[in-house]
Amino acid sequence: MKLSDNMQGAALMTASMAGFALNDAALKFGGSDMGLFQAIFIRGIFAVLLIGGFAFMRGALSALPAKRDLRWISIRSLAEIGATLCFLTALFHMPLANVTAILQVLPLTITLAAVVFLGEPIGGKRILAILAGFLGVLIIIRPGTSDFNAYALLGLLAVGFVTLRDLSARQLSVKVSSLFVAFVAACVITLAGAVGVFVSQSWTPVDPTELGILALAACFLFVGYYCSVATMRVGEVAVVTPFRYSILLWAIALGWLLFGDIPDGWSILGMAIIFGSGVFTMWRERKVKRAAERTTKQRETAVKAGLASDMPPVNLR
Repeated sequence: MKLSDNMQGAALMTASMAGFALNDAALKFGGSDMGLFQAIFIRGIFAVLLIGGFAFMRGALSALPAKRDLRWISIRSLAEIGATLCFLTALFHMPLANVTAILQVLPLTITLAAVVFLGEPIGGKRILAILAGFLGVLIIIRPGTSDFNAYALLGLLAVGFVTLRDLSARQLSVKVSSLFVAFVAACVITLAGAVGVFVSQSWTPVDPTELGILALAACFLFVGYYCSVATMRVGEVAVVTPFRYSILLWAIALGWLLFGDIPDGWSILGMAIIFGSGVFTMWRERKVKRAAERTTKQRETAVKAGLASDMPPVNLR
């Protein structure tokens, strides 16, 4: 029985999130003893080979983008380095589910940043959803209590870097291949790991088990990326996108199986709030976009009929 497009999209999104969660778990499991920079460098070598080989086969490396796009790719790559260093440092010192949950506030921060820096409109409902999402983060990290982990601040800083990364990606022209961008990101992160190892002089011997785990991490990362790209080609965005939060379930399960971490009630509550606010924000943005498109079509029809002044403005709340 063939799955519908929406079912295929949901399955691919869930597989993508599983890949990213498995990558994080493998890095934490196999790389925490050898040091951050060394783990980034070793995994990066495998990631560059996988993504580079795939990009080459797809012809994504055949030509350089325009100078304007290269500038934005450079900014995006620097943000990627910052996000990777902050997130993995937090990951090595926090439960997997908690740091993963903090990163899931990303759709809200991107919406907020687009309003502040790109002048995109926003209404009261989405503002309340953003505030609710940040409340969920505060419930998870609980600043000022005995449960507070200072490394959670690095998780929040990673969110800021990823927001900058994704806003930079929005500035790229449609001619730029996402595979080319991913390959550049893999290269610069690997280079950052190499520089970190050289500066810190922190290289330690690597046994075959650790090497295999980091190779698996790169494979999981590639699977996550490939499925995320494939997801965009099938299914409706409104149906498929909420499945990105399945990464929370993967992170909880992997954290329990590999590290014995079980989120407490407050953390579960915070995750639920982040999930709800994120899904609402994505649903609302989709609804506003459709309303704007519908109003534009109606206005074009009205212009032809000489009735444009009678058209109401679109509601952006």
